[in-house]
Amino acid sequence: MTHSDADVVVSPSGWVADQARTYEESGGTKGTTMQGAPCLLLDYQGRKSGQWRRTVLIYGRDGDDYLIVASKGGADEHPLWYLNLQANPEVRLRVETERFTARAETLSAQDKARVWDSLVELFPPYAEYRKKTSRDIPVVRLRRTDG
Repeated sequence: MTHSDADVVVSPSGWVADQARTYEESGGTKGTTMQGAPCLLLDYQGRKSGQWRRTVLIYGRDGDDYLIVASKGGADEHPLWYLNLQANPEVRLRVETERFTARAETLSAQDKARVWDSLVELFPPYAEYRKKTSRDIPVVRLRRTDG
């Protein structure tokens, strides 16, 4: 699962693209938070195009694993990155200065219930996003695969 940075398409969303560039170009020393919450860079493969893409996401922790929330601001549809992870769960992360590979897995309802409050504590808008939609907002575990 190797890809070079030149092969990665950064999110078309302006602020996400700006933050992703700042994060990557600084080697993970700048752009690492959003509204006070820690962020990571997620590189994932498009399910239709096969193209590698990058987005910036807030993350929580569960032991050694990273947790990301497919909230899309409380929209009624899943974010595209989440649909792509379902098709291609092998991803590459940058968490601050470290880059590594990981595997994405949607949490069960029981695991999600266990970690949800800590994620809302980390980023309080998640509670509002949940109220805005009838969609079950997935929480994804990112488990390191490169030792």
